[in-house]
Amino acid sequence: EKVTQNLCGKSRPGHFRGVTTVCCKLFNIVKPHMAVFGQKDFQQFITIKRMVDDLNMDLQIIGLPTVRESDGLAMSSRNKYLLKDEKSSALTLFKSLKLAQKLYAGGETKSSVIINEVEKLIKRTPHTAIDYIKICDTKTLKDADKIKSQSVIALAVKVGKTRLIDNHVFGEKLER
Repeated sequence: EKVTQNLCGKSRPGHFRGVTTVCCKLFNIVKPHMAVFGQKDFQQFITIKRMVDDLNMDLQIIGLPTVRESDGLAMSSRNKYLLKDEKSSALTLFKSLKLAQKLYAGGETKSSVIINEVEKLIKRTPHTAIDYIKICDTKTLKDADKIKSQSVIALAVKVGKTRLIDNHVFGEKLER
């Protein structure tokens, strides 16, 4: 359950308990051999994976990369709520992930430095309010002081009235 306490779990207590309950019931009824989840909601993906492991379910959980629009914005049903000028502001999430990846590729491994640079970029963008910017271990979702190959940057940002999430696992290709 600890994987649910950071990131979105802080502002949405109980949310992942509902997600895991629904998925567990579905898996018990359908008895699939595999289930595929998008990694846009990285915490949900890791939470489901952990539940399956903890309950010794005979089920493989597969994560697929985030599907993005041609401009890099992560596809989400919430994008329809963005006003025209907010949509251009929403692109800052993808730009932030690219900035983090660029800094890491250039040798920066201190999470605080990368988070600070990403925060500055987002704060300069109109219509944005940061919920969180975190760099975490991909297995435990605990905050990481230093970036390793198994670290993820995850962010939640309100653009206008719409809360958007996005993430990137360091070392993986960031498409678009």
